[in-house]
Amino acid sequence: MTRLYAMAVALFFGVVGSIQAERTPFWGASEPVPFETPADQLRNGEFTWAPQLAPAGPILVLVSLEEQRAYTYRNGLLIGVASVSTGKPGYETPSGVFQTFLKDKDHHSTKYHNAAMPYTQKFTQDGVALHAGGVPGYPESHGCVHLPSEFARLLFDAAPKGMTVVIAKAGSAPAEFRHPAFLSPLTDGGGQAEHRRLSVAASHRWEPEKSPSGPLSILLSRYDERILVLRNGVEIGRAKAVFRKPQQPVGSHVFVANEGAQSSALLEHRWVGVGLLGHMGDANAPPDSTVVNGITIPADFRALLAAEIRPGTTLMVTDAPVLEHTTGLDMAVLSSFPDH
Repeated sequence: MTRLYAMAVALFFGVVGSIQAERTPFWGASEPVPFETPADQLRNGEFTWAPQLAPAGPILVLVSLEEQRAYTYRNGLLIGVASVSTGKPGYETPSGVFQTFLKDKDHHSTKYHNAAMPYTQKFTQDGVALHAGGVPGYPESHGCVHLPSEFARLLFDAAPKGMTVVIAKAGSAPAEFRHPAFLSPLTDGGGQAEHRRLSVAASHRWEPEKSPSGPLSILLSRYDERILVLRNGVEIGRAKAVFRKPQQPVGSHVFVANEGAQSSALLEHRWVGVGLLGHMGDANAPPDSTVVNGITIPADFRALLAAEIRPGTTLMVTDAPVLEHTTGLDMAVLSSFPDH
């Protein structure tokens, strides 16, 4: 009887597992097309993938809303492009610079009939994520970025939590960004995180114990002449920054630290940059290391920060104001987006 019971239980769960597997659709191509295929010639659900071109290093995914394409870079080199589907009218995918904070291979929607969301990599507190989904060639999701199933699996396996995701209206020239998520992080309760001002006499503040581990983000604002450091969305330090030519715009740029030659100097790490064109009147110029050449920060703060930089650290340099006194710019990063 015991043996029969065990067999019955095994059969039952085997059937349930089979049914569950059948309920999870497979979207798009089952294997990559030749890597040299131009992005604009990819058919719906197609993708390229050549991870051997950059076997190691931090990954950055650039999603073009206009092109409905996702470009994947590792250590600054393109390793894959996929056709995608972003948010439909009324559920638009938010533009900006984000970092993934949750990965779930077998995620299901809590709002849309338990819909399968395989290989989820969530990058906003409101549930917006990269995941496998339908790719019909136009925006049709509820806010997430739908990827071909096999591409979603490959990216999920390759990317660590904390990967940088850039959502832009255009691909090679990102434009019209909202403020990046790390400019105005939310607390676990959904409120704004505390950002205390520096005292008049203080040149910097450093409190790494507030968030001992997680992805590091650095922000340099020409308008406010400040550098802010956040880890896991929590501010751990800030300092006064001196711009050699404070009246000269630097534009808005995002840099991601790569693997390779490292140095104790903050800005001598290897970085790959994405210019945020159209943001705050930015000039139509590609990102360049000279963007940061005319900026200095307190030596003590510089040494503390340099010790924390790792591959994958995000640095944003902007003309925009970001401090608490700022008015005239929307500091809210995201509206309420569903998790599918």
